[in-house]
Amino acid sequence: MDSMLSLIIGIAVVACLLVGLVVGLVVSSRRGSRPGPPVEGDAPATTVPPAQAPVEPDAEVVPDEAPTQAPVETVEEPAAPALDVPEPASSRLVRLRQRLAGSQNALGKGLLALLSRDRIDEDTWESIEDTLLTADVGVAATTELVEKLRTRLRVEGGGDARQVLREELVALIGADVDRSLSVSGAGEDPGVVLVVGVNGAGKTTTVGKIARILVAEQRSVVLGAADTFRAAAAEQLTTWGDRVGVPVVRGEEGSDPAAVAYRAVDAGAEQGADTVLVDTAGRLQNKKGLMDELGKVKRVVEKKAAVTETLLVLDATTGQNGLIQARVFAEAVDVSGIVLTKLDGSAKGGIVVAVQRELGVPVKLVGLGEGADDLAPFEPGAFVDALLS
Repeated sequence: MDSMLSLIIGIAVVACLLVGLVVGLVVSSRRGSRPGPPVEGDAPATTVPPAQAPVEPDAEVVPDEAPTQAPVETVEEPAAPALDVPEPASSRLVRLRQRLAGSQNALGKGLLALLSRDRIDEDTWESIEDTLLTADVGVAATTELVEKLRTRLRVEGGGDARQVLREELVALIGADVDRSLSVSGAGEDPGVVLVVGVNGAGKTTTVGKIARILVAEQRSVVLGAADTFRAAAAEQLTTWGDRVGVPVVRGEEGSDPAAVAYRAVDAGAEQGADTVLVDTAGRLQNKKGLMDELGKVKRVVEKKAAVTETLLVLDATTGQNGLIQARVFAEAVDVSGIVLTKLDGSAKGGIVVAVQRELGVPVKLVGLGEGADDLAPFEPGAFVDALLS
């Protein structure tokens, strides 16, 4: 019995020792897993970042610090060029009269000097005829004017020679002729103005100046550069259009003038423009070629809108040569009005009378200088007063 008790106690003691040994090993293992202070030469411990919650697709991610943005350079767009403000017709007429009065107008001054003599004999009348013919008034018009002056100054008892001369010159030029420009179309169609004339007469420049007159009247305008055979014509016309904000329809050099003219009228109709001005080719290599070309331009244009005006540009300094040109163009197209350029540089103001009689159409515009607004409506009374001033 005692031996049995001693065996049990021994087993219990051994069991306690085993339990204590196991507990000690576990505690020692846990202590060894704790990081201790780094030992020189050991590799640094790697820090594992804490797990982050997944970002929702629609969530806005805000950075800890906004990135530095480069300064935005402000580019200033160039200001649109200021458009010209064309002069109204009233101020043009005043300035043109002054220029004409100071020009070499042998017609008015010569006649007035002869008619102001105390005694007007046959030699004086011959001198009057010579003065009129030299000024390109023409033989028939000269004969008519001299006969009327003779009757009023000699037969009817004379009177104020200057006043008589003024009245007869105004009557000879035609005071009651309609000289207005037909620049309005029928219905919603634009008015179409064809401008014809030989190169060198100032045709393209005249188109640009007419555009300025219409802009001054608050009309909307489209220009057609249908003189495609002269390289500088389209560029020149574009420059005129840009100055007053008027669009220009142009084609390639050497392209079909009729096609360019049609596209200009079509553009004018689409834009609701009041007037389309078409600059045509001015070659005179032969009359048949000119007639065919201008006739085609007119036919093609009138498929879109009716031509309301055909203006013939003549250089006043060419005298009788200008009349020859006028005849050729009158046969090619139905000219409805005449524009006389460079009238201030001519001593032959009688061309106004001669060209009207030759073509049976009125002078509607005159140019007396190189300035942009040196083109104005022709008024016989103002013209004669300038000649006699």
